[in-house]
Amino acid sequence: MKQGISRRAFLTSLAAAGAGAALPAWAEAPTASLRPVARGEDIRLRTLKSAEELIDAARLDGTVGFAVINLATGAVIEQHAGATGMPPASVAKALTAGYALDTLGPEYRFPTEILATGPVRDGVVQGDLVLLGGGDPTLDTDGLAELAAQLEEKAITGVSGKFLVCGSALPFTRTIDPGQPPHLGYSPALSGLNLNYNRVHFEWKKAGGDYDVSMDAPSNTLRPAVRMARMGIVARSLPVYTYTDGGARDEWTVARGALGNGGARWLPVRKPELYAGEVFQALAGARGLRLPAPEVVLARPEGESLARRESDVLREILRDMLKYSTNLTAEIVGQTATRVRTGMVTSLETSAAAMNAWAREELGLTNVALVDHSGLSGLSRIAAVDMATAMKELRTRLELKPLLKPFKMRDQQGRSVNDHPVQVQAKTGTLNFVSGLSGFAELPDGSELAFAIFCGDIPRREALSMAQRERPEGARSWNARAKMLQSRLIERWAVLANA
Repeated sequence: MKQGISRRAFLTSLAAAGAGAALPAWAEAPTASLRPVARGEDIRLRTLKSAEELIDAARLDGTVGFAVINLATGAVIEQHAGATGMPPASVAKALTAGYALDTLGPEYRFPTEILATGPVRDGVVQGDLVLLGGGDPTLDTDGLAELAAQLEEKAITGVSGKFLVCGSALPFTRTIDPGQPPHLGYSPALSGLNLNYNRVHFEWKKAGGDYDVSMDAPSNTLRPAVRMARMGIVARSLPVYTYTDGGARDEWTVARGALGNGGARWLPVRKPELYAGEVFQALAGARGLRLPAPEVVLARPEGESLARRESDVLREILRDMLKYSTNLTAEIVGQTATRVRTGMVTSLETSAAAMNAWAREELGLTNVALVDHSGLSGLSRIAAVDMATAMKELRTRLELKPLLKPFKMRDQQGRSVNDHPVQVQAKTGTLNFVSGLSGFAELPDGSELAFAIFCGDIPRREALSMAQRERPEGARSWNARAKMLQSRLIERWAVLANA
């Protein structure tokens, strides 16, 4: 973008282009004569494409709903199907972030502890040793290693009883969205004890006519093997993966024909407490503490704390969640907020309902019906005017804006525009044939807008078979057109807000 261009020149150029030409377009002459301008009439509005024209040009089918609010006045500048409930996809995480900040506070930390149910004599716990989860969504293999190191410092070498693992701080959920293919790592199980975002690392290498296969829980420095998830190679073409609950194990199979010479991917864990327990057992063993196989308990045992670690502060956890759009983090922080706010949480759905109630009572929303905290389920609904209102409220009350990542505006060829005069910080959301964007647009004069845009071809999405849901035909180009529309609408609002 050229330097020294005035705010009015920028806005006039947008209108003259009708959002129909790639920026910049400062010196292009009009292709048709304009009628005389009435006194007081703004020429930018004369040549500005309507929202309906922009929507038609995007060729998305389905429904487009949007709303944009002037933060200084609170007035709705423009809306289109703004009261229609739409799937927000990961835009829902912005509402979850507000819910967690309002309930838990930005300095909240999630604990993970090691308890002993009896005294320690000569380095041996006289009773059970307990790995107790406190809901930390960011606990990783290195975090468990820290706990093992604390036990080593106290010269703990054995246990006379059992090795128990407990995730009762939050209810167990087998998968975030049952409608997702079972092998996708972004829909794992949930618990009060989670490790590595409840994903296990599957790696394979061709060795002669066969394959060497490993399942482990790697960190930057450690790579403990995992036995509770097992992979079998089967001579078939499809499906690529199958999953079976093997009781004490997650049983996977993979099609031999899909493996090639080698590769790796993360698979979801369905038994998170056993996963964390088995990894801790290996890490403790490397430090001289021999533990029996982990056993899951459903209620927190009483005992003395021998080791404890805490997560980073919630504010930083939410920043990463909004940047990387981690579903597990959203579900865990949302359920933790519900537990603290209401005194209990029984399921993902009831926790989402509690967040909906908070949004109605505290933010003044009317059309909000989320069924989870991450937006992964296509069954969630929220109206664009409600999401824009939520953004306005969260901007002034909880300073959500600094946690959102910058959104790159796009030109007519879909390319990111560096140094665009309109600066956007927002949360994106993408499902198959669903695209959302909600956040804040700062205009060249310093004024600010809160907005929400939801696009969804729901019939086309619902017609997909399970096998088609990972990479459906046409979804990538549909999403690209939705993102182009988002940029064109924001540019339109920049003109309307300053006309």
